[in-house]
Amino acid sequence: MLVMCVTEASAQLRFRMGEDSPMRKLQLAEMLVNNFYVDSVDENKLVEDAIKGMLDKLDPHSSYTNAKETKEMNESLQGNFDGIGVQFNMVEDTLLVIQTIAKGPSEKAGIVAGDRIVAVNDTAIAGVKMARDKIMMRLRGPKGTMVKLSVVRREVKDTLVFNVKRDKIPVKSLDASYMVRPDVGYIRIGSFGATTYDEFMAAVGKLQKQGMKNLILDLQDNGGGYLQAAVKIANEFLPKNDVIVYASGLRSPRMDYKADGSGKLLDGKVVVLVNEFTASASEIVSGAIQDNDRGMVVGRRSFGKGLVQRPFDMPDGSMIRLTIAHYYTPSGRCIQKPYKKGDAKDYAMDFEKRLKHGELTNPDSIHFADSLKYYTLRKHRVVYGGGGIMPDYFVPLDTMTYTKYHRQLVAKGIVTDVVLRYIDDNRKKLKKSFDTFDKFNKEFVVPKELLDEIRKKAADKDVKPKDDEELNRTMPYLSNQLKALVARDIWDMDEYFHIINETSDIVKKGLEVVER
Repeated sequence: MLVMCVTEASAQLRFRMGEDSPMRKLQLAEMLVNNFYVDSVDENKLVEDAIKGMLDKLDPHSSYTNAKETKEMNESLQGNFDGIGVQFNMVEDTLLVIQTIAKGPSEKAGIVAGDRIVAVNDTAIAGVKMARDKIMMRLRGPKGTMVKLSVVRREVKDTLVFNVKRDKIPVKSLDASYMVRPDVGYIRIGSFGATTYDEFMAAVGKLQKQGMKNLILDLQDNGGGYLQAAVKIANEFLPKNDVIVYASGLRSPRMDYKADGSGKLLDGKVVVLVNEFTASASEIVSGAIQDNDRGMVVGRRSFGKGLVQRPFDMPDGSMIRLTIAHYYTPSGRCIQKPYKKGDAKDYAMDFEKRLKHGELTNPDSIHFADSLKYYTLRKHRVVYGGGGIMPDYFVPLDTMTYTKYHRQLVAKGIVTDVVLRYIDDNRKKLKKSFDTFDKFNKEFVVPKELLDEIRKKAADKDVKPKDDEELNRTMPYLSNQLKALVARDIWDMDEYFHIINETSDIVKKGLEVVER
């Protein structure tokens, strides 16, 4: 692959291989260290460190990944991996099955939610403090291979054994889709992968059948992914020949991506939700909808990742992702925020800088120079460059929503552990009492005993509220989170977000804007 890439670009690349060439100097340095250094060295690591050293001095997003890292990265975007098809959590050092993938290998074999997998191919994975990635490595394997699972099930005395045939397991990039109001649909995209467009269109079709006329597209915390997936989704909203995004670089001539007019969402209102972790491909979609006056953007300024990386595959399965161009929104705004070459630490501190400066909490602290002023293409509204997508409607980060006590409960895993045990103990009762999500949403009240158990476990770990006021501020949001987590494990992520979004300031503002 690398050879092919170099061949395609041969007109632009020149190799200096003389005695005074930098490349020759680098080769000589590696050879000298490998042959004459006082101690033994790992030649492969030596070369990898040299590659990383080169890239570290460039921009923040040019990167090198070894073969293992590259495989894991690609799996998350390609839309599938080979495995057994379960969602699980670790409870008291035991793998607890939360859900089986519909029609997946585990469901076909007879494994059900609530089962505890205690051994894989006769190797114990419960009670031995095995790392999560080591467990996943044992569960995964090539499609068609068999894996023996030893399972402990409630109300069954003996350990059950299942022989599961591994298969392709889909990885969803769409977090949720549901009707948030009678004519307003809600779709949340977690990342842009190989299957995102198909997932998105399936969700659109489902919601249109339920009466969707307007859409809230939630791209909060979406770190990006494949450019083509973002372009195809933006295309669904825009008239023919509208520019979606363009890329341009020193050695990469400008390339425009335009809508073809075949979209299924050319009518109806659109609101896009963004925050400080909305990045890359999701900024392309946000910028295209904003600059073409197709919809409004609500939230806080997005991350500002607008550098185009081209992947170069190495023969050993590793990869160099090299920045070759900048992304620009249709009005000409560069999406990439400023950075200092070689200063990754400063770049990583951007969130803290925004918080300290007040940008995340106070709109009055946000000021733009006239040189950063741009205009949308139809209504000529003012929008701003300088990195990231600045929303049309700002929603401050409410630092008071989640108390320090609440954050500690979550960070120390207390909430997850207690709620998982509660669901495990009450799964049958919950399913019998609430045969539909609507009934659950209207009638379920978080039991006082569950809240008391969380407080008790927290106290055991020396996690306590500062005073009664902090405790009283914590309880409503904690109760809502617990209800959402129960819904997630009984149903799925649609139901989780249906509940959790009712307390989201950004979602509330999005609804206010779309319903005007």
